Amino acid sequence: MLISLTLHQFALVDEHELALDSGFNVITGETGAGKSLLLDALALCSGERAASSMVRHGAAAADIFALFDVTDNALVQAWFAAHERSLEDDEVLIRRQLSQNGRSKAWLNGAPVSIAELKELGALLINIHSQHAQQALLKPQFVVEWLDDMAKLTPLAKTVAEKFSQYQALKRTAAGLAEREAQRADRIQLLQNQLSDVAPLLNVDYGEIEAEHEELSNIEALMQEASHALHLLDNDTDAPDVMTLIGQAIKICDQQVGVSATFSQASEQLYLAQQQLMDVTNALSDYAEQQLPDPERLQSLNELIALGHRLSRKHHLPANELIAEAKVWQAQLEALENEPTSEDLTAQIKEAWQTYLTAAQDLTKKRQQAAPEIANKLVEKLKPLALPNARCEFVFTKKASDNLFNAQGTHDIELLFSANVGMPMQPLHKIASGGELSRMALVMQVLEVTHADYHAAKPMLVFDEVDVGISGATAQVVGELLRSLGDTQQLLAITHQAQVAAQAHQHILVKKHHDEQSKSELIILTDDAKVDELARMSGGVVITDVTRRHAQSLLDAINF
Repeated sequence: MLISLTLHQFALVDEHELALDSGFNVITGETGAGKSLLLDALALCSGERAASSMVRHGAAAADIFALFDVTDNALVQAWFAAHERSLEDDEVLIRRQLSQNGRSKAWLNGAPVSIAELKELGALLINIHSQHAQQALLKPQFVVEWLDDMAKLTPLAKTVAEKFSQYQALKRTAAGLAEREAQRADRIQLLQNQLSDVAPLLNVDYGEIEAEHEELSNIEALMQEASHALHLLDNDTDAPDVMTLIGQAIKICDQQVGVSATFSQASEQLYLAQQQLMDVTNALSDYAEQQLPDPERLQSLNELIALGHRLSRKHHLPANELIAEAKVWQAQLEALENEPTSEDLTAQIKEAWQTYLTAAQDLTKKRQQAAPEIANKLVEKLKPLALPNARCEFVFTKKASDNLFNAQGTHDIELLFSANVGMPMQPLHKIASGGELSRMALVMQVLEVTHADYHAAKPMLVFDEVDVGISGATAQVVGELLRSLGDTQQLLAITHQAQVAAQAHQHILVKKHHDEQSKSELIILTDDAKVDELARMSGGVVITDVTRRHAQSLLDAINF
């Protein structure tokens, strides 16, 4: 439940902290006093979009603080656990800040929170029913979704919608594929030809091939150079060579090892150099005395090099990059070859349609089974609201053809209504008056929020001008209905009817003051002040003893 709501520089309020009752809270006030600003503040704390116009004129920013007690609210506690957020003392503090530049920020228990997260959490804490709910009744989609909710068929309805979406996606894919198949065949042929061209290069390192070709093309000259280098290092002639000279240097250093550490270190390094030079001479000797390479190997290298040059010119890519590009071609070819054909998709489409149809038929069957009992509940709640002869029925009409089946199922569903004896039931939009629509909307909302699955979440219920189009005794019954609902769940409602306001556990008056700058004041009414406000609502501007006694009678009639 909402414990308190604090507003700072918000709309017409400069600074106010409002404590809320756990039961039925009502908001009243003159037209234009700012009654809806409380609902706007709660909507912002539920993640709704903000507007800079909500910041009080002259202020840099507005702040809203909403403190909730979530003791025993398993859904909220699970949300905190899933989002790895701390929940201490079973309290949730939401702060929403709006700036004049249009930006807004939000915090949850002191830590920043995204608007998307706030929207998720807000749905578990607050449920706002708009004053436009009666217009929503005229939309077939609303009636179907409400029926599913009441019948606990929402998960199955979502499954049907998903299956229909999958079927539609396959149909779109098949349509596009049929148009692309000719192009696809041409593309496959092109990729196959290109890969066939470069196939000899795919399993070799072209850089190594070029290096080997360069060496073998100059092998005789390289062998001669190896012999020349070998002669300089080690030879059997009188000409000085490196090995002989280094041997002499080692002998000199060895003779002086005991005299100086420098000679000792030099000797060790010379021995290492001598060993490395021996390895070099052996390698050069092997290279100089090798057999000439197989002409076929050189011919093979020549062919690979020539192929690389030709393909490089053809595809406008260096040969080494061409090999990398060929791997891309291979991946594209495999993707095209594995892509289902229109014939393959025909079977998938048929299967997807049957899956959708089975689920949709199951949904229709369960809707039809649940509808009579739900219609009876509607009638039971409507009769006390000055509709003693009310009748309701859900009518299912199968769509004219399979092509008209949609995400909602195979049947159109209408809620038929009649308020008068002997008059046939017809769709709401054809016969219901504004007052009848208002009462129907109220009853549907009350039934929705009191069914078991919803009640488990225990969000605060907010009704915006729930009593539009009703008055007199009917308004009193509406007030009694809201009060009984408030015995188990927290409610906040805006009303213009004294009979409704009198039933509240807590009465909040919004009063506008016209000083240098207009501002709204929030006042929790008690005793005489409550009587005066009910008298104003009943009798107008001038409050008389008669209107005051009438207001007192409304309060006296309530069993507190």
